Amino acid sequence: MDVFKNFRMGHGFCKRLETLAIEETIPYLERALYDEIDGAEKSHAIENFRLAAEMNETGECRGTFYGMVFQDSDVAKWLEAAAYSLYQKPDARLHQRVRDVVALIERAQQKDGYLNTYFTVKEPGGRFSNLREAHELYCAGHMMEAAVALWECTGDTQLLDIMRRMADMMVLHFQGENSDAFPGHPEVELALYRLYQATGETQYRDLALQFINARGTSDFYQKELDKDGVVIWSKTVGNPAYSQAHKPVREQTDAVGHAVRAVYLYAAMADLAGETGDASLLAACKTLWQSITRRRLYITGGIGSSAKDEAFTVDYDLPNDTAYAETCAAIGLIFFARRMLELETGGQYADTMELALYNGVTAGVALDGKSFFYVNPLEAIQGVAGDTINHSHVRTQRAQWFACACCPPNAARLFTSLGRYAWGVSEDTLYSHLYIAGELNCLDTHGMRVALETEYPVGDTLQYRIVQADSDRDMTLAVRIPAWSQQTAVLINGETTDSVLTNGYVYLRSLRSGDTVTVKLDMRPRRMYPSWKIAADSGRVAFMRGPLVYCAEGVDNQGDVLNLSVSPKAEVEMLADDCIGDVPKLRVAGFRAADTNALYSAKPPQWTDAGITLIPYFAWANRGVSDMRCFLPERG
Repeated sequence: MDVFKNFRMGHGFCKRLETLAIEETIPYLERALYDEIDGAEKSHAIENFRLAAEMNETGECRGTFYGMVFQDSDVAKWLEAAAYSLYQKPDARLHQRVRDVVALIERAQQKDGYLNTYFTVKEPGGRFSNLREAHELYCAGHMMEAAVALWECTGDTQLLDIMRRMADMMVLHFQGENSDAFPGHPEVELALYRLYQATGETQYRDLALQFINARGTSDFYQKELDKDGVVIWSKTVGNPAYSQAHKPVREQTDAVGHAVRAVYLYAAMADLAGETGDASLLAACKTLWQSITRRRLYITGGIGSSAKDEAFTVDYDLPNDTAYAETCAAIGLIFFARRMLELETGGQYADTMELALYNGVTAGVALDGKSFFYVNPLEAIQGVAGDTINHSHVRTQRAQWFACACCPPNAARLFTSLGRYAWGVSEDTLYSHLYIAGELNCLDTHGMRVALETEYPVGDTLQYRIVQADSDRDMTLAVRIPAWSQQTAVLINGETTDSVLTNGYVYLRSLRSGDTVTVKLDMRPRRMYPSWKIAADSGRVAFMRGPLVYCAEGVDNQGDVLNLSVSPKAEVEMLADDCIGDVPKLRVAGFRAADTNALYSAKPPQWTDAGITLIPYFAWANRGVSDMRCFLPERG
């Protein structure tokens, strides 16, 4: 059961994210799609749909397609975010603008159901001829997700009908000689499954499974290349691992290739494993999950360490200053984690989902909601970041927009649908995965209505109140206890309970109307030491408080972070009255090295005592250009 519509968010950190997306980011994205942001990269995405509509209606158009082959997907993700926004905060003017865009999309759809502006305007004879690169199915998938969201949140069916026509023609096309085809960029698989859930049409689910089963089982991409020789990006040629097509999915054991593609694929695999009961598909999901979280995951929840191919590399290769860690990849990891939670309850999934949300994703959006990071390094130094070949992808300031603008609308659709990730429901249990203040009302379906009051991730206390419980049903409240909380107290109606921790959750049974459950987490700041196998972090330490990773930024530390070292035994102080992004900074004792002005020296550095100020990683680069570092040397 999807609990999105059963949850209403209250105050707090995540409410700030939701409000920021609704009031600032979504309107900003709309202006960007219409090319109304002065000085920003051109989008042309709405104009592409207008050109496609004109081409359909007159046989020609006044203008040319502009942008990436997947430019349509930016509009789709904005529509999905807008749908969630309309559910959270009805807005008649926004709703009308959404309807206007959907009407334009319908005009751009061809008579047989095909929808893609690139191939309608620029390459009208080439549709479905380059699935390896051309992103037709990726764009279709995002538009399907938008269609389902609009139907769920507003009752509008126009886009749903449009995308059902597209899906129906896809079902017909990918039969017979085309049945071995599969997309280069996974996404349509999870979207088809979502379309199936909305409509009950099993043919959509079956096509999703067909694509998953075909991946890596044939030389389909080479057949495409041999047929027309079209190459958009050379990195896709001769490199099937880039698209997770190097092996059948059930035989894949390591997370490889383009990181966003990988986690979108794994999320769809988890969907279909749950739907079909396929044990081998579930086993592959578990193996790939372990590959990511045990050996290829940044402390921030970022994934994909290499700028080349935006990809995973090898185990423990996690450089800080050249990290790619695309915002979309962290979002995709959250998608994968939530689906794994639906298959089996496990704190490891929710812990990782929380880590990626509060760090790897939130860092991608400025505190004002109107500038963005595509890449999320763990170290950035002025004069190096963005200015050298190896660091050309790294920035010390967020951008207004991108030529490849996948991340901003992706973050917006996540921030406006967080209830879907906060709670889970089974037949007899409500699962609290993320601690987001608000109320879950499942009284009609599960006989319980529960409210959560908390200041988390600043505060350490979770207060659950059973607003109403059906006396005829014996529902259980299962609360995640994070692995990092070493000392956790759980009380029912003020009395300590001996709840047993099972797979990262405490299960609280036989709760009645008016009962309260209080959970007090261990939120003391803690040092995090990397595996010795991570070469980039040898001799270094990072700091966390709760789910938040902290970093040192030059603006708080006399303009420099490279000369700082941390004292190994110093207590870490929370600066309750000194906040950024509504979260307190930390202070730890350490040392500052004097600059000798020599490239190398036989003399050891001169150290002076220094108080090092740390800020939450998500908030860096919001106060002007500054150096930043997450892992600091520890000096005894």
